[in-house]
Amino acid sequence: MATTSLHASPEHPAGPRRRDAAGTRQLLLDAARRRFAAHGYTGTTVRDIADEAGVNVALISRYFTSKEGLFEACLVGAVDELRHAVAPDVSLDRVPYAIAEHLAGTGVGSRPDQFLLLLRSSGDEQADQIRRNTVRSFAERLATAAGWRPGHPDGDRLMLRAQVALATGFGIVLLRSSTGLEPLSSAGPQELLGPMQDVIDALLRERGAR
Repeated sequence: MATTSLHASPEHPAGPRRRDAAGTRQLLLDAARRRFAAHGYTGTTVRDIADEAGVNVALISRYFTSKEGLFEACLVGAVDELRHAVAPDVSLDRVPYAIAEHLAGTGVGSRPDQFLLLLRSSGDEQADQIRRNTVRSFAERLATAAGWRPGHPDGDRLMLRAQVALATGFGIVLLRSSTGLEPLSSAGPQELLGPMQDVIDALLRERGAR
């Protein structure tokens, strides 16, 4: 009677199939975003990220060179995703809806932890410059929706108001993620929409910008 070999053959390798490079890279990015957003740059180790992703820690060096390189890749991803929150041509009427959806994590491509990631400093100048540029660009989009243009005679005041509105959004994400404060923590996009409309109207409507 024939016996079945317990040894793997080249046609039937033992164990799970090896992940493809793109899939492994994405697993590392997703785990790193969660870790960096929740624990900050210094509070996160490459071992933490690799363990959460379920891959060998050496793969971080292979795909991202270093912890700094992985953090920078996470920021680049945040930039791409947050561009959808307030498009360059979005109207001021649409801004509160877009922000409420992204804060609640229901917008297309929205990840609230991306906002937290932009608050985390790495100590790496190149990565931190990406953070600053992203936040500045986001504020400029809010200000532009309210009528701001380079050289606008009241540009500094309008830009400040846009930055305060943006800070409100960051504050909401921070409180929702770290305090469990209710009803804020469980509020959905419809519950957040009204307060965000009030903030945008007060700060960025023409009557509020005076």
